[in-house]
Amino acid sequence: MDTRFSRPLVGTLGAVVITTLMDASGLSVFSALPLLPLGLVLWYWERFSRREMGLVWGRPRDYGLALLYPLVVIGAAAAIALLAGAVDISAVDGNRFFLELTLGVTMGILMLLLTEEGFFRGWLWASLRRSGKTRNQTLVWSSVAFSLWHLSAVTLDTGFDLPVAQIPVFMINALLLGMVWGMLRLASGSVLVASVSHAVWNALAYGLFAYGTKVGALGVEQTSIYGPEVGLVGLALNGAYVTLLWVRLGREDRKNADRAFSVGA
Repeated sequence: MDTRFSRPLVGTLGAVVITTLMDASGLSVFSALPLLPLGLVLWYWERFSRREMGLVWGRPRDYGLALLYPLVVIGAAAAIALLAGAVDISAVDGNRFFLELTLGVTMGILMLLLTEEGFFRGWLWASLRRSGKTRNQTLVWSSVAFSLWHLSAVTLDTGFDLPVAQIPVFMINALLLGMVWGMLRLASGSVLVASVSHAVWNALAYGLFAYGTKVGALGVEQTSIYGPEVGLVGLALNGAYVTLLWVRLGREDRKNADRAFSVGA
């Protein structure tokens, strides 16, 4: 094994093991918190710059793309559920829902920046790049690690756990989510941009559809079909969005290459 790859591998295994132990001990509500000290230690170990860690602001249009993803995909999943007659909002307290949504987004941005995004799209991203991985390899590896880190949450008794048949769907969706936030990080250079998108996604997905086998504000009980994270509709929508972003990044790469060639000529 390339010794340069040992650092991202060891760091990722450490994160997975620590979180799994916490989930197994009934501490799942706190299981993301160790990512902060672990990420800081690993950051200090490898001496990354703030830019390598993605700790830059990003452009206004990057935040537009960050918001577009959860709004489009979760909005489409909600619309499909509505058209299928699976929505029942009769018991929803609108004021409470919007308050929880606002708090979820505002607090989520900071928490995700310090934990999941700071670790997977911050330290791990920088570590993979330094280890010699290409841009696309970094995107895939960090997304696989992000998905595997969630495995204990949906397989152990955490409140987020799922029926066995839904676990593969969730794991693939988690991989696709990681790909989207990785491509946002790639396009913007900013882990904050990915954190904004992640926070809005969590607030909307868990507010409207809930998590595990629970029912959210939309009253959709068939989450295995319509859920944006655990459902087949979500799987199709997330897969389509990843494909579109991939194509868009490819076009931008070609444009940048053409500009560089023109300047050089």
